[in-house]
Amino acid sequence: MSAPFEERSGVVPCGTPWGRWYQTLEEVFIEVRVPPGTRAKDVRCSLRSRHISLAVCGQELLQGKLFDSTVTDEGTWTLEDRQMIRIVLMKTNRDAGNCWTSLLENEYAADPWNPGFDFSGAEISGNYSKGGPDFSSLEN
Repeated sequence: MSAPFEERSGVVPCGTPWGRWYQTLEEVFIEVRVPPGTRAKDVRCSLRSRHISLAVCGQELLQGKLFDSTVTDEGTWTLEDRQMIRIVLMKTNRDAGNCWTSLLENEYAADPWNPGFDFSGAEISGNYSKGGPDFSSLEN
């Protein structure tokens, strides 16, 4: 069973206990639900190349080693409507074969048959020279 597909954006969100995450070839998006009325001064967010931590009002919501490296200076977080934090990370490796299979190492896994992308409407020409992820070891 695959995750729900958002047709407009072409991504498959990966649900988590704290919200969801999804990816494009270039970026990783993390959406964390926070208590209504949360203020920016209540938020402590650290974005490093391979590590992330997020706490609200002293309560740790997300912390760990990222699946792959990101461009530290390009990472941002915003508080939206005082009830959700959106974190955007720029992937260091933006090749088609660099599809993150989880957000953190061994935690918050993507659906292995559709890891954050939907190519059902794509025309496959076979002209990409660097190939893509190898899913041949996965069972159907």
